[in-house]
Amino acid sequence: MTTAYDVPPVLLIERIKEKLQAEGKIKPPEWAAFARTGVNTEKAPVQKDWWYRRVAAVLRKVYLHGPVGTSRLAAEFGGRRDDGSAPYHPRRGSRSVAREAMQQLEALGLLTKTDKQGRSISAQGRKLLDSLAHDILMELAKTNPELTKYAGGP
Repeated sequence: MTTAYDVPPVLLIERIKEKLQAEGKIKPPEWAAFARTGVNTEKAPVQKDWWYRRVAAVLRKVYLHGPVGTSRLAAEFGGRRDDGSAPYHPRRGSRSVAREAMQQLEALGLLTKTDKQGRSISAQGRKLLDSLAHDILMELAKTNPELTKYAGGP
């Protein structure tokens, strides 16, 4: 059986983003156009669809590392802070972005709350990611037939 571990993350996140955007149930918050994604960034993202891409990435991260809370997700999406001549130090990303993304995914039924551990992937969310991963693997197998042995069925 194909899982999210078996396909490249970039392709999976892009496919999830397209699906969430097409459904129209996920909407960027009003502040999303102005928000920085963490203290390590100087400006807000310039891509129009960055919110959908971040929500898709959060769904994948919860699938891989769940149950996970906002602090851990913020650390996952953090980066290096440039303080001029001072040495670089790791900084967390925005917990507000992570929280809002997880709340929207939970409202869709793709995530579930776990007592005092954050959120984990639901059966519906696991099914969505696994089916998209299987589709991606089948597309990759068309160009590289050797990958068909990893597909694990129709």
